Amino acid sequence: MLLGSIEAGGTKFVCAVGNEDYRTMDKTQFPTTTPEETLQKCIDYFKKFDDLKAIGISSFGPIELRKNSPKYGYITNTPKPGWADVDFVGTIKKAFDVPIHWTTDVNGSAYGEYVISTLFNEHLNSLVYYTIGTGVGAGAIVNGQFIGDLGHPEMGHVRLKRHPDDLDFKGICPYHGDCLEGLVSGPTFEARTGKKGQDVPLTDHVWDIMAFYVAQAAIQVTLTLRPGKIVFGGGVVSEEFLKKVRGQFDKLMNGYINVGKLEDYIVMPAIKENGSATFGDFALALLEYRK
Repeated sequence: MLLGSIEAGGTKFVCAVGNEDYRTMDKTQFPTTTPEETLQKCIDYFKKFDDLKAIGISSFGPIELRKNSPKYGYITNTPKPGWADVDFVGTIKKAFDVPIHWTTDVNGSAYGEYVISTLFNEHLNSLVYYTIGTGVGAGAIVNGQFIGDLGHPEMGHVRLKRHPDDLDFKGICPYHGDCLEGLVSGPTFEARTGKKGQDVPLTDHVWDIMAFYVAQAAIQVTLTLRPGKIVFGGGVVSEEFLKKVRGQFDKLMNGYINVGKLEDYIVMPAIKENGSATFGDFALALLEYRK
């Protein structure tokens, strides 16, 4: 049995085929261009495999997850040019008469991290996964179920207390300015410093400012959901940066609650090279197939 994964990002798509053990058998990636061209590349890729039984799709958003909505399976009011109001699932479903699981990119990553934790016998009941890259998003799982009823969480757009050394920066979110995404996503480096994030050394004070904001997000979700673990992935995140985040978390929490050892609570993904979403997609596709 083969399972398909589509990790749909605003910059690139990653398509993969795996088995029931969630092992990747084949993978490809291509830039995100127009919906017509990009989705056709997905279809052309999967048509090479005869035994495809189900597909898991984890997509950038916002997306419509409510199955009773006429727009279920759509990317909705995304700011990405050309992608608003695109029937993603319907397009794939026309080409493949197989079960399809549809969720957000961060939910797919969260599920991948949740499943692999059970394989390593961590016995987590809950976790939250943040990605910090071109944008910021998060998915939350409690007892194996995604959080979100009226829609998926938008934890990348929570409001934050401003760092005293960052008051002149207006933020880059087109909707809110200085929400979490507007203050810590990858493009904020260039907006603040004129340099790409990879060219800004970790000794630069901007990383301390970023850690201050990310720690606030971790505190908010800790106090709201009390998850077993918070995982941070995405291009902006490194272990060195998370050391700064843990330090700010400890300072801002100020001993109010104990979450255990911070090195075990605020962590990098267990699945390397940002492969959590593909792993999660395989697991969700298998769930869909078995329904």
